[in-house]
Amino acid sequence: MSVKSPSDSFFAVPSGVAAASADEGFLAGLGRRVRASRNRRGMTRKMLAAEADVSERHLAQLEAGDGNISVLLLQRIAEALSVSIGELFADATSADRESSAMLQRLDRLPASRRREIVARFQSEIETDGGAKNERVALIGLRGAGKSTLGVRLAQDLSVAFIELDREIEKDAGMDLAGIFSLYGQAGYRRFEKRTLERVLALHARAVISVGGGVVSERETYDRLLASCFTVWVKAKPEDHMARVVAQGDLRAMAENDEAMEDLRDILAAREPLYGMADFQLETSGDSVDESFAKLKRAASAH
Repeated sequence: MSVKSPSDSFFAVPSGVAAASADEGFLAGLGRRVRASRNRRGMTRKMLAAEADVSERHLAQLEAGDGNISVLLLQRIAEALSVSIGELFADATSADRESSAMLQRLDRLPASRRREIVARFQSEIETDGGAKNERVALIGLRGAGKSTLGVRLAQDLSVAFIELDREIEKDAGMDLAGIFSLYGQAGYRRFEKRTLERVLALHARAVISVGGGVVSERETYDRLLASCFTVWVKAKPEDHMARVVAQGDLRAMAENDEAMEDLRDILAAREPLYGMADFQLETSGDSVDESFAKLKRAASAH
C-alpha cells in the first residue's frame, strides 16, 4: 500500500493559493512600510501623492496592500519620502529590532532608573562639550506650545529664543511654502540640517524651537540630542488640532476629511523617536503657567 506524501494529502495548500498568499503578504508589508515612512515624515497622503506625482487613489491602494505598482512609481514615492527603494522592500533589520527591544526594556524601568541610564549614555556620546547644558531644544508637533513656552523660558534664562524654521527661511531666502514648492521635503531637510549647524555654532546658550519632523532625519536629530537639553513638548491629538485652528491656521483641515486620523498616525509613528528626548512635557490639561513651571524646573534641574 502506498503512503501519500503531505503534498498529496487533502489538507495540502495548492501551490497557486500559496503563491497568491505570499504575494498578498508582500504587498501588505510594502503598504505598511510606505505608510509608516510617510507618517514619520509628517506627510499626509495628499502631500505625498503631490510630491511623488502619483494619484492619491493609487497611493491609498498601495498603502492598503490592495494594489500593485510599477517600480518607477515606487521609486518616485521613495524619493519623495527621502528613503531608498530598498528600505520600502525590506522588513525591519535585526538592528531595528534590537533598538526596538532596547526601548521597550527601558520603558519598563522606573522613571528614575531610566533617566539615570539615558543620562549615562548621553554622557558617553556627548560631542559638544558643556554646551549641551547651556542650550534647550523644544521638539514636537505644532500646537503643543513650543513657541509660547520657549519665549518665556528664554526670557527667564536671559538667552536668545530661536525658531529654527524662521532661520531656515532666512538661509533659503524664501518662506517655507516656497521651499517645499521649489525643493520638496528632501530639500527642506537639507536646509534644516545646515541651518541647525549654523545656529549651534553661533549660540552656545539659547532656547531653540525645532520643527516636529526633525526626528525623522536621524543624523540631524542625533546632532540635536547631543548638543541640547531636548524637551518633547507633547499634547493630545485633539489639543494639537484645536490650538492650530485657534491660531487661525485652517490648512490642516482644508480638503482633508482624515486630518485627525493623519495626526494620530503621525504621533504614533514618531512617539518612539520623540521619546528619546531628555524630558517629556505634557501640556494637555495644564495652563500655560503650569506648563512653564514644569519646563523651568526641568531645565534648572538639568
